[in-house]
Amino acid sequence: MTVKLNPRAFNHAKKLTEEGRIALDDRDEWSEHRPSAADENAYLEEHGFNEYARWYLGIDDEMGEETKGRYKFPYGDFERVHRCGVLSAEVRAAQQKYADIENAAAHLHGLLDGRGAGNR
Repeated sequence: MTVKLNPRAFNHAKKLTEEGRIALDDRDEWSEHRPSAADENAYLEEHGFNEYARWYLGIDDEMGEETKGRYKFPYGDFERVHRCGVLSAEVRAAQQKYADIENAAAHLHGLLDGRGAGNR
C-alpha cells in the first residue's frame, strides 16, 4: 500500500480552519464525531468523489480513484475540521510511518490549537 499526502485535502483543511469552520473537540471524541458510512455514502451521492477526497489527508494510490478505500485519514464531518479528527490522523499516521501525513496533521493541530487559544 502506498499512501501519500493529499495536498488538496490539506489545503482545504487549512482554508476551513482560517474561515473558522472548526470544532475544537477533545481527542477521544472522534469515534462519535466522524462521519458514519451512511453519511459518507450520502455525501458521495450528492457531491461525488472529487469533493469527497478533500476530506481525507491520505490517498492510497493503489486503490481505484472512485473507491472509498482510496481515501485515508479523515479529519472532518464534511462541514467542519474536527480537532479530534486531526489528532486521530496525526497519531495513526505516526504509527504507520507516513511522515508527510503526520506532519500535515501536526500543522493543522497547531492551527486549531492557535484558534482555540484565541477564543479562550
